Amino acid sequence: MKAILTTATFALAFSGTALFAEGDAAAGEKEFRKCKACHEITDADGESIVKGGRTGPNLYGIVGSTAGTVEGFNYGDSIVAAGEAGLVWTEELLVEYAADPKAFLSDYLGETARSKMTFKLRDGEDVAAYLATFSE
Repeated sequence: MKAILTTATFALAFSGTALFAEGDAAAGEKEFRKCKACHEITDADGESIVKGGRTGPNLYGIVGSTAGTVEGFNYGDSIVAAGEAGLVWTEELLVEYAADPKAFLSDYLGETARSKMTFKLRDGEDVAAYLATFSE
């Protein structure tokens, strides 16, 4: 009985980890409403997919891109430094960043960092999955 419970516990633990990396893009589309106050999604041809604010960078193609490199956006020094240090956005890293941008950048850079993004998005797996649909 103990072996069965141990096996079941490990199975649940590992299935939860897999779910972290795999959000629901359809649910993320709805959740993105929180983000569009500052962000838009506009493709390379200039077609607006989601109209939004311009306080934050355009998030089209963000998954797989180097942090702090969206053309025409004025980033803060810390996010640019993270990109120069090799930070490439994955769904998992976007989730961590969006949960606490300042703490994420401080941990990544190993020093006190700043972030222009002050909003904290908890449980952002779905939004990250949604954004991944606009990346190669």
